[in-house]
Amino acid sequence: MSRTLISGGTIVNATGTNRADVLVDGETIAAILAPDSLLIGKDGAPAVDGVIDATGKYVIPGGIDAHTHMEMPFAGTTASDTFETGTRAAAWGGTTSIVDFVVQTAGQNPLKQYELWHEKAAGNCAVDYGFHQILSDVQDSSLTAMDELINEGVTSFKFFMAYKGVFLSDDGQILRGMQKASDNGALIMMHAENGSVIDVLVQQSIQRGDTAPYFHGVTRPWQAEAEATHRAIMLADLTGAPLYIVHVSAKQAVEQIAVARDNGRNVFAETCPQYLYLSLEEHLGAPGFDGAKWVCSTPLRSRAEGHQEHMWQGLRTNDLQVVSTDHCPFCMKGQKEMGLNDFSKIPNGIGTVEHRMDLLYQGVVMGKISLSRWVELCSTTPARMFGMYGRKGVLQPGADADIVVYDPNGHTSIGINKTHHMNMDHSAWEGFEVDGHVDMVMSRGTVLVDDGQYFGRAGHGQYIKRGLSQYLI
Repeated sequence: MSRTLISGGTIVNATGTNRADVLVDGETIAAILAPDSLLIGKDGAPAVDGVIDATGKYVIPGGIDAHTHMEMPFAGTTASDTFETGTRAAAWGGTTSIVDFVVQTAGQNPLKQYELWHEKAAGNCAVDYGFHQILSDVQDSSLTAMDELINEGVTSFKFFMAYKGVFLSDDGQILRGMQKASDNGALIMMHAENGSVIDVLVQQSIQRGDTAPYFHGVTRPWQAEAEATHRAIMLADLTGAPLYIVHVSAKQAVEQIAVARDNGRNVFAETCPQYLYLSLEEHLGAPGFDGAKWVCSTPLRSRAEGHQEHMWQGLRTNDLQVVSTDHCPFCMKGQKEMGLNDFSKIPNGIGTVEHRMDLLYQGVVMGKISLSRWVELCSTTPARMFGMYGRKGVLQPGADADIVVYDPNGHTSIGINKTHHMNMDHSAWEGFEVDGHVDMVMSRGTVLVDDGQYFGRAGHGQYIKRGLSQYLI
C-alpha cells in the first residue's frame, strides 16, 4: 500500500482548526502529525511514496452530499446525470460520498427497487455511495422491508406529503412508517408540502392561463410547506420516531422546526444551496421560459420576504443541521421544455452536486458561517446523521482517507463553459463567482482530482453500508 503525506496545510474539522500534516496509508488516515513532518525510514530514505504540498491551504474531510437523485425517473423522463456522470461531477467539486434515493412508487416492491439501484450504481461510481429508501405505499410488506433494508445498511426512509398518484403517502401510511421507525431505530425523512392544497392551486393557475415557470413557486406557497412541516412533527411526536425534514426553503418551516427542537423533540432538517442564494423573483421569474432552469420542489422563495437570510440564520443557530443539494438535474432541451406551456409539466429539479462545497465556502467568505461550521454542515453532520461517522466526515486516524485540499486564495467561476461537469445543457449557477478553489480531492487514498486534472474512474466508488443515525443512539 502506498503512503502519502499531505504537508503544510491547516486541518479543518468540525471541532476547529490546527496546523498539522496528514499521513495516508493505503485507503485510511494513519496519523495526524506535527506540521512539516519529515518521515524517514530505517534506511534513511523517505518513508512515504509521495508528498502533497498544502501550504497556505485548508485540508478538510471530503464532502458528503446526503440528498441526490441520480438516474431518477420523474414526470415522464429521467434525471440527466447517471451514477457515473453525477459522481464524477461530485468528485470535481470536493464531494467524496453521496447518499442517493431508491425510488419506490405505489405497487413496487421496495426490496426489488433496492436491488435495481445497486445494479445502476455498481461499477459506475467515482465516489463512495449509500442509499436511502423512498416508501410511497405503506403496507405490511413495506414495514417488513424496512427491517430487511436496515440490515443492508439502508437506515433512513423517505415519505412524501405531495405528488399524489406518484409518491404521496397519506397521514395514516406515514403514521405506520413512523411507528415502525420508532421500533427499529430508522430515521424518517420527509418531503413536507401539503400536496392536496398545491394540486388545487396548480389547477386554478392553469385554468387562469398562468402557465409560466414563475407560477410553480406561487402555487407552492410557504403556508403549504409550514403546515406540512408542523403536521410531520406532530406525527413524529405521536409515534416517537426521529424526523429529518428535507430541502427546507420557507422561513416559517424553519420556525416550526426550531420550536420542536426547543421543546426537546428529535427533529432535524436540511436546506440546499438554492434556498440560500436563488429567489422566486430573479430566477423562477426570469424572462420567457428561462425560469424552468430553477423549477424545483420545494420552490425558490421570495427574497423580499427574507427566506434566504433566514436559511443562513438557521444554519448558524443549528435549527438547520445539514446542507445537501437535492441534486436532480434535467436538461432544458427535451426535458424541462416538456412544460413549455404548462409549468406543472416541467420536471422538478436542478443540478448542484458539483458546486455545494464551493457555494457554502462562499458563505464563510461572506461571514454567514464559520470555517468549522462549513465542514460540519457539508461533511461531519451528514456522516453522523446517516450512520457513517468515524469512517467518513472527519480527519482522524482510522478514518477513510477522503480528503480535500481547498485553496482560500484560489477562485472558482461557475458556468456551463467553466467549472461544469454535470450532464446538463445549462447551469443553474451560471455566472456565480467563488473566492476559493478545490485543488485536490482524494477518495480512500486515491487522488481523483489534482491541479485541474481528473484522475478518477468509474468503479472506484464503493457501497457504504450505513449504521443507524449517530444522533439517535
